[in-house]
Amino acid sequence: MTPELVNDPRAFPCEPPADLDDPDAIVGHDWRAFQEVERMGDHWDRPGWADQQRSYYWMLTFSGATELLGLAEHCQKALRHLGMDPVPSDGLHVTMLRVGPTDQVTEAQVEQLIALTQNLPVRAFRLLAHPLAGSRGAVRFSLTPWRPMIRLHAALSAVGDQVRVPGGSPTSALRPHLGIAYNNQTRQAAPVVAAVAPLRSLPPAVLDVTSVELVELRRQDRAYRWRIVHSARLLPSQTSTLNE
Repeated sequence: MTPELVNDPRAFPCEPPADLDDPDAIVGHDWRAFQEVERMGDHWDRPGWADQQRSYYWMLTFSGATELLGLAEHCQKALRHLGMDPVPSDGLHVTMLRVGPTDQVTEAQVEQLIALTQNLPVRAFRLLAHPLAGSRGAVRFSLTPWRPMIRLHAALSAVGDQVRVPGGSPTSALRPHLGIAYNNQTRQAAPVVAAVAPLRSLPPAVLDVTSVELVELRRQDRAYRWRIVHSARLLPSQTSTLNE
């Protein structure tokens, strides 16, 4: 059973889409939320993130996804005049769940996380990364469908609760997305929305998710960088689509 998403003012969009599986519903919902943003803030102006800080996160990473990398580069070039900080090709990711700062998570807890995620009750799944929408601090791809990512988040949250790590946002507040450029100043959102709009006709990129990575994350040179600590394989898909 998929956990229920709820309205959450800390999330963006605050309300979840009406349908967690329908691409049109999710993409349209993301776009309408972005159109309603009046001002964008500096993504890097976040309390609690020092340059020396390291934190553990669960993430989906895409170093070998050539279709995604090409689409992201195309969109970044089209938006270059905005002066945002593009996500490097080896930095594209989907944040699944915060585990906690490295100084608040012990080596023993990391070992427990690794052991308990050897057999996650989640199957491999396929996503589509759709150009293009945004938030108050970034330009990003919409992802569809949401349901498998919600199930993965819930499974990882359950493991984190069992190990008693600090953890992150609840599954009910999950709003999956894939950022391609971070806003680095306070500005009116309307010119960004206008620049993004023509790119929305581009076809989506296909992403096959077969694992989730536990990483040690840091901020470096206005980008997120990480060291993979563990790659947790997902169960084989029940369909043949991931093997085609």
